Amino acid sequence: MTKFAPYENEADVVEIGNLTLENRLDRVTVAGDVDLTADTDGLARARLLHDLLGRIVAGLEARDLPDRLPPPDVKTVDNPFG
Repeated sequence: MTKFAPYENEADVVEIGNLTLENRLDRVTVAGDVDLTADTDGLARARLLHDLLGRIVAGLEARDLPDRLPPPDVKTVDNPFG
């Protein structure tokens, strides 16, 4: 098992193969890919992914969710290097 508390901080990152799960307070970002091969390594990766997705689902089910999050507040800043 790995330490990953969905929606509880802005720091947790888990890598499974080339798949990355990044924790945020309002979302979990999943990027990349992973091969779930038919061997013991593939089974270990599948179990870890299953555990993490189960935690994400449980974290969502425990919340009072809006229909949709508002778009992020993105600000553009001047380049400090010129």
